[in-house]
Amino acid sequence: MHIRLFLLLLVTVLISCQPSENTCALDEERLYGREELTIQRLELAFFGAKSKEEMVSLLRKYPEVSSKALGLNMYPNIDSLAEDLLRLHQDSAMKELNKAVVKEFANLSDIKVELEQAFAYLKSYYPDFKAPKVYTYVSGFGFDLIIDEDVIVIGLDYFLPSDHVFQPDIPRYLASRYERNYLVPMLVLAISSSYNEIDSKDNTLLAEMIYYGKAYHFVKSILPCTSDQYLIGYTPEEIQACWDNEDIIWAHFIENELLFQTNPFEIRKYIGEAPSTDAISADAPGRIGRWIGWNIVEQFASNGNRSLEEVMQESDVKMLFKASKYRPRG
Repeated sequence: MHIRLFLLLLVTVLISCQPSENTCALDEERLYGREELTIQRLELAFFGAKSKEEMVSLLRKYPEVSSKALGLNMYPNIDSLAEDLLRLHQDSAMKELNKAVVKEFANLSDIKVELEQAFAYLKSYYPDFKAPKVYTYVSGFGFDLIIDEDVIVIGLDYFLPSDHVFQPDIPRYLASRYERNYLVPMLVLAISSSYNEIDSKDNTLLAEMIYYGKAYHFVKSILPCTSDQYLIGYTPEEIQACWDNEDIIWAHFIENELLFQTNPFEIRKYIGEAPSTDAISADAPGRIGRWIGWNIVEQFASNGNRSLEEVMQESDVKMLFKASKYRPRG
């Protein structure tokens, strides 16, 4: 039977189970050793190139970007890529898109500070972490984020406001999460995969839930003062409604014996990107299994007073679930 979520929200506004984020303060000890970050604005240089020689010079100057973001390996030589980029950047629509990005992102100081703090926190947990080089670019919606150990390239055009005339060709429910405030949490979420130990043989729904739960726990640990809205991509109203109905959501998983389900089509209903989790309710936000997984991991961490490193290293899903003693808190 489909259960209507959000009904309580129409009647009254309840106090969230989560602590108020208005009083949050970063841990100065974890910020110790914070390093100055330089964000290289490559869109300014690349769109300013007037000749093939200038473009080739830029491609040689930034080899990581040329190979990882601009697909140099797909061209017979660097000259061919330079010529393609020159033609693309002379397109009237691309010129307008670049102007829009330059205007909207004239100042990146907030993103710079947030990344510096995130990298400092990361290093406090993982001393071997080395901050990657960070570049921005306007790709014509060719990519949003490219991340590896040494380099981050941000396609700023993806992060224009959701009501901007220029929009990527993605569903609206996804586009709303591609805005400025989501950028750094999205980056940290991607970085979390490097620290998230898994059992590759476990292909159950519970394993997927725990994987994403650990990922969100990681982001919350690195960005403790960032609203959950920007971590998981739910609106504040959706988050509140999930808390209000956590016991109902959990009962659906238990009554339908879903936790050890291995059918990928069933798993996708609760984990995959979608505007809603229709199997529970048309009002339940998509990816609800990830949200429940996050709650399980949070209880696992708090029940044993476990460090971030211990949580991320635990790959035994059944053990983690049992040790969490998870129960809905609603």
